[in-house]
Amino acid sequence: MDFFSTKSIFFTVLGYPMSYLEFFAVIAGVLSVILSAKANIWSWPAGIVNVFLSAFFYYQIQLYPDMFLMGFFFITNILGWWRWANPKAGEEDKNKELKVSFMPRKQFLTFLVGGIVGTICIGTLAGQLHHWFPLLFNLPSAYPFVDSFILVMSVITTFLMIQKRIECWIIWLMIDVVATYLYFLKGAMFFGVEYIIFTIIAAFALWNWIKEYKSYRKDA
Repeated sequence: MDFFSTKSIFFTVLGYPMSYLEFFAVIAGVLSVILSAKANIWSWPAGIVNVFLSAFFYYQIQLYPDMFLMGFFFITNILGWWRWANPKAGEEDKNKELKVSFMPRKQFLTFLVGGIVGTICIGTLAGQLHHWFPLLFNLPSAYPFVDSFILVMSVITTFLMIQKRIECWIIWLMIDVVATYLYFLKGAMFFGVEYIIFTIIAAFALWNWIKEYKSYRKDA
């Protein structure tokens, strides 16, 4: 059995063949997001497992921008783990970890505009990968602009999450809705279900982080 192949089937559910790779990547991803929603620092190591497995999965279903995104996530999961565990003076919460906080509204809008521009640029490049590197990418990128939106906005919101900015969950909500649509289109049903779950968790996380932010005033 090749654990890292999408053709190695773990089980079949409702006619859908579930590979070992897809199953364990999704489980690690759900665990990571649940822990993030609770502002739990162990979300980062769970995320490392998720991105490692997901990179192999994305390559095999021709979602190349998502595959590249996993390399970025691997590094940022390590950075996020360190940042949350090592807040500066005045940034720590009651657990001696980084506090959640809001960012200036104008700065947030700038990030959104940058994300749209980045999506157009990366999507154009992703659509040409099979022409430029035919030996490495023998099939064209599937839905390059939709996939690139997920990539670019995920990069932006990951940096916000490393700083525990509450707005990161607004962007995650947008990403999760788009990703749900994309994975069902590609037939990656379990990943699609995962992102439905992520959408629900992101809504809860936004509420929970705002609640925690308000609790700082009460404690003060």
